[in-house]
Amino acid sequence: MLTQVHPAPHRRPTRIRVGLLGHGRAGQAVAQALLADELIDLRWVARRRLPQGSPTMLPGTEVPVIATAGESLDALIAQHPIDALVDFSSAESAQLYLGAVRRHRLMLVSAVSSYTPEQLAAIRSLADACRIMCSPNITVGINFLIVAARLLRTIAPQADIEIIEQHFRDKPEVSGTARRMASTLDLDEARITSLRLGGIVGHHEVVFGFPHQTVRLTHDSIRREAFGTGAAFALRELHQRGPGFYTMEELIAGVMREQLQAA
Repeated sequence: MLTQVHPAPHRRPTRIRVGLLGHGRAGQAVAQALLADELIDLRWVARRRLPQGSPTMLPGTEVPVIATAGESLDALIAQHPIDALVDFSSAESAQLYLGAVRRHRLMLVSAVSSYTPEQLAAIRSLADACRIMCSPNITVGINFLIVAARLLRTIAPQADIEIIEQHFRDKPEVSGTARRMASTLDLDEARITSLRLGGIVGHHEVVFGFPHQTVRLTHDSIRREAFGTGAAFALRELHQRGPGFYTMEELIAGVMREQLQAA
């Protein structure tokens, strides 16, 4: 008698439980992108304070929006356990949560662009026990651009290179992403041209000038949800890696190497 073999039931991948810090314009857009990702389980959103009349739940969901300070973060995690913390708040917030990240062995994805060297060193110190991804811009497209620009710089080191960044009118500082691009390409920051115009979310361009030809690599952030899809990508990649400090372009380059090897 033949024994009928039934296929093993399909198992859904384990969802990554996430807490989000920051509920400004970028944080709200990131929350929506994380909610839309089937591998992400957004458990809560935390901010320093809840202004009068602010919602206590993300609209249309049961995800709480909570006012919390650093000393209450452990209690929040105990009540709503998470695997990862995503930070879209401010550079000053790091000192409030780094202890909790270490104690709970959380993954950390930070898209804050204005860390001081001391703040960045404190974040790096977690890498012996935790999986940390820190980049000033975590859109997939801009980091693919950075990796591609670095490759072209290696191929043609004699080319003239300029960086152009455009952002919304009220952004005061030079783009952290543009500074990162300049550092990656071994350029002085004087080679960055900044423009502030209307409601532009973000535009970055690297121009390579060759004899007889020009190459322009450009990226436009059309909606802030792009930061959320980048955060989701970073979380999925960190989930497969060991403790360490990673940048977004390192995660992108790792995927590219895997694809090239598979080909």
